[in-house]
This record gives sequence, structure tokens and C-alpha cells, in this order.
Amino acid sequence: MRTLIFLFCLTLGLPAMSQTKIGGIVMPNVIKAGDEYLKINGGGIREKFFFDLYVGVLYLREKSSDGNAIMNADEPMAMKLRVISGMVDNDNFEEALREGFDKSTKNNIAPIKDRIEKIIAVGFKEDIKTGDVYDLIYLPNDGVSLYRNNNFQVKLKGLDFKKALFGIWLSDDPVDSGLKKALLGK
Repeated sequence: MRTLIFLFCLTLGLPAMSQTKIGGIVMPNVIKAGDEYLKINGGGIREKFFFDLYVGVLYLREKSSDGNAIMNADEPMAMKLRVISGMVDNDNFEEALREGFDKSTKNNIAPIKDRIEKIIAVGFKEDIKTGDVYDLIYLPNDGVSLYRNNNFQVKLKGLDFKKALFGIWLSDDPVDSGLKKALLGK
């Protein structure tokens, strides 16, 4: 009976330990990427003009506070984005993605332009709604897979694309320096 009570208490405690609240939004501490489980590295809120737009969370094998090392690593990793504002729509999200790719590549998008167009056209073709969750999961030799609300959208090959994509948040010129700091657990 003691074992049963212990297991019951342990089970009740697990959900609290397996999640983190970021700006009042509950996000998982661990996600599955391929055959691996990735741990939360950090998370924060993307803000623009004092408006909270989305929660972003970075998942890695091991914690790191080095944005360039993470961005350039050929290792499994993921970004989870949860839209928290009705101000986020397809047009301004596309504009933000394009700006982010320009910044992360230092205005050299030519080598990945076709993949940028594909992620925008296929991955973000449906109207973005508050509460939507986007998972960007990178696996070496496989590429970046984009999921919307747990539904596969598109896969984009290449470490170069992954570096530019994760560079949106982690490069020396990120879209939001406060969010970068939070993603790096600082």
C-alpha cells in the first residue's frame, strides 16, 4: 500500500516538474526530437513595441549559454513558439521571418532563399491564431521539420538553413535581444 501511495504522489508531482511557466504560459521542460529527448535551455517572450507576441523556448541536449555555438552546432535541437497575441498574423510573421533571416545571415540569404520561400509558403500558409504552437525541430542529416499544433508542415534540409533559422533568435543581431538572453538562460 505504501508503494501505491508513493507512486500516486510521484505521479501527481510529475506534471508540475515537467513544465515551466513563461509569462503565465505553461511550456514543457522536455520534448522529443527524433529518438532523443531535449531539455529546456531557456525561454522568454518576443516583444515588439511593448506588446507580447509569442513565447519562445529553446531545447537542447545539454544547457548552453553560447548562442553562436548553439546556432552552429550540428546537433538535435528545437524551438517551440506559442502565439500569445492576436496581433500576430501571417503578413507580419512573414515580414518578421524575412527580417530575421536577413539579420542572421548578414543580408546573404541567396544560398537559402528557396528554403525561406518554402517555409513561408508551406509552413505558414494557414491563418495564424492566438494559441497556435509551432515546433522547429532540427535533426542532423535530416533537416528542420516544422510542426503546427503537432501537425507536420514541411521539412527543410541543410545545416546552413538551420544555422540561419536558429540565428533569427541566437545570432549576434537577433530579432529580440531580451528573448535571446532568456533563451540562453541568462
